[in-house]
Amino acid sequence: MTRKRLIIEMGMGVDQHGQEPTVAASRAVRNAIAHNALPGVWEVAGLSDPNQMIVEVQVAVPYPDQVRQEEVLAVLPFGQKSLTVQSGGMVVQGRAIPELNDKNDEMLIAVAAVTVFVETE
Repeated sequence: MTRKRLIIEMGMGVDQHGQEPTVAASRAVRNAIAHNALPGVWEVAGLSDPNQMIVEVQVAVPYPDQVRQEEVLAVLPFGQKSLTVQSGGMVVQGRAIPELNDKNDEMLIAVAAVTVFVETE
């Protein structure tokens, strides 16, 4: 079996309040997959089950050690999922609003790349 890339989608996510890198990362992944359909998985690659897809996610976000990886992967509806988190993204000064449980005035921005692979003979 040979592993082949079928699609790569990119996305961005922001947590404006709460300073949660998991939220920013999850939004980036959701943004990456929000506007795609993968009929080629069935019609070209010949898969019979969407969980046969191999889905590799890369996320760059501030404070990567605080990312709850299982929550980010839960955004993906199907596939054999894996996640790599690295330091990156951006921290932008926003406005702390106590009623929104802000710890400080940081807005966290994450970027994501979601790659779908299929195994072929």
